[in-house]
Amino acid sequence: MDRLYFEDFPPGEIVEYGDTPVTAEAIVEFARQFDPQPFHLGQESARDSLAGELIASGWHTVAMLARMNCDEFLTRAASQGEPGVEELDWIKPVKPGDRLRARRATLSARPSRSRPALGVVEFRFDVVNQNAEIVMTQKRAIFFLRRAAAAAR
Repeated sequence: MDRLYFEDFPPGEIVEYGDTPVTAEAIVEFARQFDPQPFHLGQESARDSLAGELIASGWHTVAMLARMNCDEFLTRAASQGEPGVEELDWIKPVKPGDRLRARRATLSARPSRSRPALGVVEFRFDVVNQNAEIVMTQKRAIFFLRRAAAAAR
């Protein structure tokens, strides 16, 4: 596949991808290592929580989105990093048996004023479950090399 540059992300573009199954085992494994709160560690320990059942850590959902993004486009993009996440909202709990997809909307794209070889692309990512419910949203910008700058290297 061709390498992706700043120019390959036109504002207004919406792309859907991924199909990530969520298992109880994966939820618990992630939680044990990174977010060992009771409602992420097992059905029994989650019973007395607000959710009343086992749910994935929000950070696990972020990690699943990161994997879907890498599989879809980031590993073949001329990405130069990012300044950080502007917004992150966990809207609905992610549960065992869910299947997650990503929806990427390109909000804006502009050349960098301070680094002409780069462009800044602002995205909104929605993580959607099998019922077409948005479970998480994330808004962030990513720096990409501009095609002409890459050719000049």
